[in-house]
Amino acid sequence: MIPLTLAEIATVVAGRPHDIPDAQVKVTGPVVYDSREVVPGGLFAAYDGQRVDGHDFARQAVADGAVAVLAARPVGVPAIVVDDVTAALGALARHVVTALGTAVVALTGSSGKTSTKDLLAQLLEADAPTVWTPGSLNNEIGLPVTALRADATTRHLVLEMGARGIGHIRYLTGLTPPRIGLVLNVGTAHLGEFGGVEQIAQAKGELVECLPPAEDGGVAVLNADDPRVRAMAARTRARVVLFGESADADVRAEDVSLADGRPSFTLHTPSGCSDVTLRLYGEHHVSNALAAAAVAHELGMPADAIAQALNHARSLSKWRMDVTERADGVTVVNDAYNANPDSMRAALRALAAMAGGGADGVPRRTWAVLGEMAELGEAALAEHDAVGRLAVRLNVSRLVAVGGREAAWLDMGAKNEGSWGEESVHVSDARAAIDLLRSELRPGDVVLVKASRSVGLEQVAQELLAGPEGGVAGR
Repeated sequence: MIPLTLAEIATVVAGRPHDIPDAQVKVTGPVVYDSREVVPGGLFAAYDGQRVDGHDFARQAVADGAVAVLAARPVGVPAIVVDDVTAALGALARHVVTALGTAVVALTGSSGKTSTKDLLAQLLEADAPTVWTPGSLNNEIGLPVTALRADATTRHLVLEMGARGIGHIRYLTGLTPPRIGLVLNVGTAHLGEFGGVEQIAQAKGELVECLPPAEDGGVAVLNADDPRVRAMAARTRARVVLFGESADADVRAEDVSLADGRPSFTLHTPSGCSDVTLRLYGEHHVSNALAAAAVAHELGMPADAIAQALNHARSLSKWRMDVTERADGVTVVNDAYNANPDSMRAALRALAAMAGGGADGVPRRTWAVLGEMAELGEAALAEHDAVGRLAVRLNVSRLVAVGGREAAWLDMGAKNEGSWGEESVHVSDARAAIDLLRSELRPGDVVLVKASRSVGLEQVAQELLAGPEGGVAGR
């Protein structure tokens, strides 16, 4: 964050200073909303959350070095009191980003946002100082906190934008106006909340509607392979750049192949071509890599530099296709951070590709340990059934459906598609899944663990990697 006095911050956020002995003291550190992350010179934003009230930690935050607290009420220590802490944080972020003049890149999509953001961050960081969204802190709190990490040295600011309804992305772009907007796809994540795919497309397209016109440098980077995203070209005044495997894409992939689940392809850009072999698992990462490459190219990186950065890029966010091989040869794929129908299908295809051929030429056994995909509304039964069927069609060796009604639908889909015997099994909880796996896993097996974050299925992966047969270096 650029240094600002408490008086300046109070003016920006329309706040009222309380218990501040010297309003000319400057905030030089980051803004945080978790008091455990306070560093000397920073600002603590106090939120009254569902489980804890940040105002209760104000004194400790100041004791740990915070210059002041951004609060909704006086807290007995130096504070700037505002009517709405979230709105104030947003106003502060907009002020700082405008003052810096940093190139802001915003991205959204139904799936792949965080993976693409991680790729893009690594590409741009190889070129110049870059700040990006940590994990998936992509809402009205996480986005401004990320933006406020930028300082005078920051050249690129990469911001992931999530939405749970119409108007959400429009609001976020108002906090940190982007020059480049990237839309990955329109799928079925949060289908129950939006009410339909067309509503999701409407919400995601708000990003390109908010971009500056082409003559002012606005660029909309759109997925040429997704018809709903491609159609967003008509909704923007920005210059349109297409990425994908379509022949007319400005940045495209040719000769895509998979080796042990890792994709390779030839990257084509307007300035040249170069070969790419990703460290990430799953063919779906080709589209993510192309999206990141298209943005990097717009920011001046040549094809060779983009390819080199992609070849070394890894996942920066936990529990997203984290691949670890145990000492006994069992491979655990922890993709349990979240799940929706599109990402579930992509993960299953990656699992099938990882089966490959073992040391003896025989394909490895594959296990799909799956749980509920949340927020699907009336589509939940059909989508869970379809995922169970896909597991059978991809010849996944064993499906372990974990949980209640939704897990039963996964198991039902597999059985209706033609699974028999114990190929598909429904268990009640993570502990039952762990017990089953511990008793039946064999060296060389590959285990995928995936469900919506609310399920907490990462416990399965963590337990499989603990103990005497635990993990060794990631593959």
